Amino acid sequence: MSRSSGDFPPEDTDVLIVGAGPVGLTLANMLGAAGVRTLVVEERDTLIDYPRGVGLDDESLRTFQSIGLVAQILPHTTPNQIMRFVDARRRLLAEIAPADTSLGWPKRNGFVQPLVDAELLRGLDRYPTVTVRWSSAVVSCDDRGTHAAVGITTADGPALVRARYVVGCDGGRSVVRKSMGVSFDGTTSATRWLVVDIATDPLGHPNIEVGADPARPNVSVSIAHGIRRFEFMIHDDESDELAEDPAFVARMIAPLVPYPDRLDIIRRRVYTHHSRIAGSFRAGRVLLAGDAAHLMPVWQGQGYNSGIRDAANLGWKLVAVVTGRAGDELLDTYDAERRPHARAMIDLSTLVGRVISPTDRRVTRLRDALVRAAAAIPPVRGYVLGMRFKPMPRYDTGAVVHRWSRSTPSPAGTLFVQPTVSTRDRPEVLLDDVLGPWFAVLCWNNDPRTVLGPEVFARWKAHGARFVAARPACQLSWTDQDHDDVTVVGDRTGALKRWFDGQADSVLFLRPDRVIAGSCIAQFAPELGTEILDANAPTTGGPDAAGRVLRLAQPSA
Repeated sequence: MSRSSGDFPPEDTDVLIVGAGPVGLTLANMLGAAGVRTLVVEERDTLIDYPRGVGLDDESLRTFQSIGLVAQILPHTTPNQIMRFVDARRRLLAEIAPADTSLGWPKRNGFVQPLVDAELLRGLDRYPTVTVRWSSAVVSCDDRGTHAAVGITTADGPALVRARYVVGCDGGRSVVRKSMGVSFDGTTSATRWLVVDIATDPLGHPNIEVGADPARPNVSVSIAHGIRRFEFMIHDDESDELAEDPAFVARMIAPLVPYPDRLDIIRRRVYTHHSRIAGSFRAGRVLLAGDAAHLMPVWQGQGYNSGIRDAANLGWKLVAVVTGRAGDELLDTYDAERRPHARAMIDLSTLVGRVISPTDRRVTRLRDALVRAAAAIPPVRGYVLGMRFKPMPRYDTGAVVHRWSRSTPSPAGTLFVQPTVSTRDRPEVLLDDVLGPWFAVLCWNNDPRTVLGPEVFARWKAHGARFVAARPACQLSWTDQDHDDVTVVGDRTGALKRWFDGQADSVLFLRPDRVIAGSCIAQFAPELGTEILDANAPTTGGPDAAGRVLRLAQPSA
């Protein structure tokens, strides 16, 4: 059971996280693993116990792997979930079924959010520096320059917490965002939807079906552990009260199941779709993540996953700043990197919703004809089937260096692949488990200690980096270039060689979130390694002048 103190600790905290949802809990696990004093406050008295998000992607599972909880989370998922779009007569229009596992995990996975969130909460039991406080609502958040002062109401009365940094993970109605005074730009759809979650799945098949029916667009989603979700568009002349009436719900479901009167309904709820993003994810010592920073329609299942991306990007940066390895300016790269990508996800989700939900039959006939014609073109069908339309992170600015790369485009600012590799003592292991939780230097066909040189190697070692020499698997047993500080991995699947085959670069400096901070050919490794470390030099000003600054924002060539 996660620790919850009866009173606020008398001492200040390094990071105050507002909201014990998946984003706040993931971030707290990252901070706890680094020994950062963290307080999580949540206005509810416990976790939400009904399904909300229903889809996990490969990036989120990779993040859960990084915090040591993926084994606990996987039992609550359905891997490789297919999404099928059908017309009014339930005939197939399009299918999304990506087979790619280049990041180490399936791209589409159904999941039971309350059970996954519970695993994230239990994960905090590992860390004595993390405290969770329930029934605690934030009422004010004041950035005072040297710290943030946060007013909280509890069952025992008001309390004031002083934190070096505050992260608002408190949802779309975020009190933290409002205290920052930043905008929440975008639109809220006038269209309402009824969501119905059912135990003992009346259908049982394992995938998602989106009914692009002009009479009433609908969705049927299989969730793990025998849960089924139905969603139905509510017409303008149908009130919220009518939509939640059991008889109305039964009428909606009747075309999809034979016995709508024999359902074990977990909950039913009317909601609207939002397409909104905060004007900034940071204002001084206060930051936003998850739904507090962005809201998007459900059509690509990216609301939950975008929040986990926020945590992955922000977590290591907070660790670096709070522990004195980087200066406060590093946190500016969080907004620079995450906000454009979140905007792209919002735009994609909004576009898919517009394609799915027309109610004009002439429009839908034209749409169906165009979709079927496009599906007949193999490259287009493969593009949709493989989910290659999903925007992937690519940072032109931020905590990345492009100028030493000879690849076009530079791979810096993109996620590195995660194949299964072999080491001398582990025949099958995911690459991230070899790279470790912090920075890593990885070389193909070379020894990192040699290509960096003794001085730069020593500096990276002092920085806490791990060093990996990647080779074809057949060379794994060769020991002539071994060093105590370098782990040799065998490319047992050939995935690493395929990646490097497409690049001119062979040396990678990897961030904790597995974004490539910089890449180069072997002879440039000392220069690139030095540039990254020199950027991580003591700063002379700013809110944490005693810290160190990692400020890397070069445009790509």
